[in-house]
This record gives sequence, C-alpha cells and structure tokens, in this order.
Amino acid sequence: MKKVAWIGTGVMGGQQAGHLAKAGYPVSAYTRRYEKLLPLQEQFGITPCHTIKEAVTDADFIFVMVGYPKDVEEVFSGEGGIFDHAKKGALAIDMTTSSPALAEKLYALGREKGIRVMDAPVSGGDSGARNGTLSIMAGGGEADFQEALPLFQCMGKSILLMGPAGAGQHTKAANQIAVAGATAAYTEAITYAEQVGLDPEKMLAAIGGGAAGSWQISNMAPRALKGDFAPGFFIKHFIKDMKIIHEESTARGVRLEMLESVLALYEKMAEMGLEDNGTQALIRYYRDGKK
Repeated sequence: MKKVAWIGTGVMGGQQAGHLAKAGYPVSAYTRRYEKLLPLQEQFGITPCHTIKEAVTDADFIFVMVGYPKDVEEVFSGEGGIFDHAKKGALAIDMTTSSPALAEKLYALGREKGIRVMDAPVSGGDSGARNGTLSIMAGGGEADFQEALPLFQCMGKSILLMGPAGAGQHTKAANQIAVAGATAAYTEAITYAEQVGLDPEKMLAAIGGGAAGSWQISNMAPRALKGDFAPGFFIKHFIKDMKIIHEESTARGVRLEMLESVLALYEKMAEMGLEDNGTQALIRYYRDGKK
C-alpha cells in the first residue's frame, strides 16, 4: 500500500486524513501542535510526527491542508519543508484554498526538484470532510490526477480535474464567489423574515424547495437559526479567500461588486472579534452589529 503523509490536521484536514487511514493507507501526519495528532492516532491509527521531515520521508503521496498561502509556501519551500525532504517522484497535493499564482509557482519548483505538485482545494465544509462527500477541484497533470484519484475518492464525491496547475484554485475562487452571495442572501432572508413576523424556520422550508434553494440554505442557515456558530469554515479563512479573489480579479480588470460587499461585511465581523466563528455567524452582524 502506498504511504501517505498529511500536513495540517485542523477542522477538515484531520477528518480527511482519517478517511485515508480507514481505507487502509498508512498515514503519517504533522501539524504545528503535536498534541492535536494524538486523538487521530487513537481514532484512526494515524502515526503522529514531530516534524515535516519525519512525516514525508518515504511518502508516496503528501497532502497539505493548512490555513493561508504563506503557510502553504512555508510547508513546501521553507527550511525543513516538503521540497527539502520528500523523495524524488513523490506526489504533493495542496488542498488548502490558496493563491492560483502560488500553485503555479510550487508546481514549477517541484519540477526542478523532481517532486510532482498538484492543487486540489475542496468545498463542503466540516460536514463534507467528516462524511467523505467533499467536492474536489484539481489542477495539474492528467496522469498525476489519475494516480491520486483513488485517494480523492476516499474524501469526496465530486472530483474533477479542472486544468493545469492553478486551475483548481481558480475553480475554488469561483466557488467562493457563489458561496459569498448565497451566504449573504440567506442571512438577509432570515433578517427580513424576523422583522416582518414570519417563523424563519418555516420560511426557509418554504423557499428551500424552490428557486431560492441552495446548499447554504439547507446546511448553514439552520445552524445560524440555532445559534450554532462553530466553525465548519472560519470567518478569518473566508476573508482570506475573498481577498485572494479580489486580487486576482483586480489584476484582470474585473470588478466583482457583490464579492466586495460581502468581504466588507465579514471584515466588520472580524472587527467585532468574531473571526473564529463559522461563516453562518453573519447573522450576528445583522442582529448585534447594526444596533
């Protein structure tokens, strides 16, 4: 069985690594806080590691799921990172939502070092990671994608190769644009319903089966109504994503006015000290931040 290294075991990464371990792959994992690996060792049999070197040595596949582009770059090309210690021919797959330009850069650096690199960001949040139903959007070579496909299938249901290096990140950018609009839309629908005296749960049931229906209404709006603001996806990471998209679109002379509006709302949420809440906490801005 091919050996797997997993770097970054946060809300989603730990569950994704767990699916690979349950499928029989030997998984060695590294994250910044070693103690966070111990429950994964107990639950899935994952081998905890103190360094990236320890995790990636002799690994055939290396998966990365960290927070920010700067973290991705450090994990790959920083001192003691993947490029320093992965074996020749290893396939390193970044599943972080990151910069398309960085994905292209790492792909080129990997070729120089004999390490294959793909970008494969995901959508589906904590529930998708837990249930193995993520959407996976890959960028890279066809042969590399086919080699990684059995592992992707342990983690997701919709798995597509979108094009060369960086194409996965561009696709995730499009995903986040659509999510931004859907999140703001259901939040304002709830706010309106509450103000005019409707039962918001009934309202969501009524509109969710029609043209307004969406994954966000089905999965995240109920959390917002219950006051469950635990992060399936952190506000601070959503802000990061939208800033990347803004930079990419601006560089191409395209203005995304809806995205800019939603980004401004979430930046106000961060100013309120709520950046570690989940994206569904936007309802708190309408209830508390506008008083």
